Amino acid sequence: MPEAPTIDTGNTAWLLISSAIVLLMTPGLALFYGGLNRSKGVLNMMMMSFSSMGLISILWLLYGFSMAFGEDQGGLIGNVGQYLGTKTFMAETDLWGETGIPLYVFMAFQMMFAVITVALISGAIADRAKFSGWLLFAFGWATLVYFPVAHWVWGGGFIGAGLGALDFAGGTAVHINSGAAALALALVLGKRLGWPKEAMKPHNVPMVALGAGLLWFGWFGFNAGSELTADSTTAIAFLNTQICAGAAVLGWLVVEKVRDGKPTLVGASSGAVAGLVAITPACAFVAPWAAVLLGLVAGAVCALAVSLKYKLGYDDALDVVGVHFVGGWIGCLWIGLFGTSSVSSLVENEGLFYGGGVSLLGIQALSALVVTAYSFVVAFVLGFVINKTIGFRVSAEAEVTGIDLTEHAESGYDLTPAGGGSGGAFAMAGIGAGGTTAGGTTAEAEPTAPVNEKVAG
Repeated sequence: MPEAPTIDTGNTAWLLISSAIVLLMTPGLALFYGGLNRSKGVLNMMMMSFSSMGLISILWLLYGFSMAFGEDQGGLIGNVGQYLGTKTFMAETDLWGETGIPLYVFMAFQMMFAVITVALISGAIADRAKFSGWLLFAFGWATLVYFPVAHWVWGGGFIGAGLGALDFAGGTAVHINSGAAALALALVLGKRLGWPKEAMKPHNVPMVALGAGLLWFGWFGFNAGSELTADSTTAIAFLNTQICAGAAVLGWLVVEKVRDGKPTLVGASSGAVAGLVAITPACAFVAPWAAVLLGLVAGAVCALAVSLKYKLGYDDALDVVGVHFVGGWIGCLWIGLFGTSSVSSLVENEGLFYGGGVSLLGIQALSALVVTAYSFVVAFVLGFVINKTIGFRVSAEAEVTGIDLTEHAESGYDLTPAGGGSGGAFAMAGIGAGGTTAGGTTAEAEPTAPVNEKVAG
């Protein structure tokens, strides 16, 4: 009789830690996006991230994990009923693969990926989306797009197991996926009032940097944690994550200096995120020197890409497309250029610059194109239907007043005179003792930030 599998406490501890720090990325994203936003919409922006933590966690438990990682059904979806709801399956023998990790721990780790992928989309529609519309969209897009795409890429579906495309930690499944959806929603909801003529600068640059720092920290769990075990692949993924992000900061700042004359903290923060996005799919497949080169390229290209919205006329408020979509594509294709079996045995076809020809590059491009098209189309249709039914965009009056007050009855900053107005929740909401908005137009004034709005992403 074969010996029953046992829990590997080291691997389990590593993945529990990784899961926790990946979850921290979503509050970090809330700070990053919140600081980039205008002051009268900071709370709504952060609410979209926090609501994703609530909604997507429950959907993942109910059916998302089964759709993504259940037994493959024709390469398109997992067995929805396999782990449905709160079905009891936790036992000594219920481990994930050969890792010695309890199934629940792997489920929790992947849950955090689902949470932040949905939250990433919100940056494109800052200041103009109804919160109810956002929640309905998040529910529909997670169900129809993220859960199936996660299966295609990681769960035995037609992209990973079929095509043989490589995506170690989410360049295709997370960043290209969310970036394509962000572009679709930006087109459905249209431009913010006054954009692009009115300056819409980040209202709190230190908050942006704090959010970027938390994202950078959490990304080690995102990338290195995706190995599931603690081994040499974990080490290379960890190292490549750091050096690519560092190089991307430099790449972005060089573009800022040449183009705008001054390097900025918003630019450095955005460059770090761009590098982290780009290395995500490739972190375990390329050598460190190639990761440095990737960072320089991703930082520079994404810094240039955020300006495309002004030329093409789409209002991607916080540059989700320029950073996550473009950065995700760069990282995905980088595997086809610099992926090598000398770093990972998962690379069966050498990259172009290792003598492998264009085979792997073509596979990577096709996988990214499929996810781009599917996510964009479904997100566009979902957004359009929501907008035409319950309404997705707030009224012009609500947008001018400030979406924090109109959607949530609170404001990010209490600018009332000391001692004037009531306390408690009413003061937090900016409502004075007489029932009117405390501070009037003063509460809606935008603090000046010495930042070029073109690189605020």
